[in-house]
Amino acid sequence: MSLKWVDVLEIAIQLAESKPEVDPRYVNFVDLHNWVVSLPEFDDNSQRGGEKVLEAIQAAWIEEAD
Repeated sequence: MSLKWVDVLEIAIQLAESKPEVDPRYVNFVDLHNWVVSLPEFDDNSQRGGEKVLEAIQAAWIEEAD
């Protein structure tokens, strides 16, 4: 399975699993973007990850962490 920007929940789950030491409430969007595009299954245009999708990923990650 390849991940696209629209796979917000799955991306959040993978980030939560791969970065258990990170508190998603304090992640800046530059780091978040870099972490998403470096996920092994991520296969989408890295330029398409704008602020709105990063906000959605961060919100889903916070939900996962709770």
